[in-house]
Amino acid sequence: MSRTVEFFFDFVSPYSYLAYSQLDSLQADISLRPMHVLSVMKAVGNTPTTVTCAAKGRYAGADLARWARRYGVEVKRPDMRAMNNAACARAVLAAPSSEIARQITTALFNACWRDGQTLTTTAEVLCVLEAAGIETASLAGQIDAPETLERLEKNNQEAADRGVFGAPSFLLGDSLFFGNDRLDFVREHLAGA
Repeated sequence: MSRTVEFFFDFVSPYSYLAYSQLDSLQADISLRPMHVLSVMKAVGNTPTTVTCAAKGRYAGADLARWARRYGVEVKRPDMRAMNNAACARAVLAAPSSEIARQITTALFNACWRDGQTLTTTAEVLCVLEAAGIETASLAGQIDAPETLERLEKNNQEAADRGVFGAPSFLLGDSLFFGNDRLDFVREHLAGA
């Protein structure tokens, strides 16, 4: 019986991109749970120290490069402050199936963090998806629809209620693992260690 890993992530988080690049190695069903990480952090009283501490911000650049080499992925930084990460999250939530949600997530992470594109509008999000061969006609009306905005808010609230304080976070039932550097612990938990 396959276990489910809930992957709480934000497109503005480079560590979410790094973790996402490794999800296929988990031998588990992945439930994509996009969230707006700053909303979750505010709800739980957390502070984005990589943004507020210049020394940590400088360190993060070197750290990202190390992890990218380890995982064999490219990392180019978009303008994180200008990115419309909420529109990216809503595109995933508007997907008509989990398979298409996965395709959308891959296309958007690659555009933002592999290619360094700063996606600032829903139209830019849709252009990336169309270029990736994803049908966008039905998505176009759903990304900014009130029910999709509500789904994102519900994800944010559920994340905060379940102890999530940053991105990426992995939940296996009630067990929380934070950060791409905790994937080995996720694997051990899945194996019953």
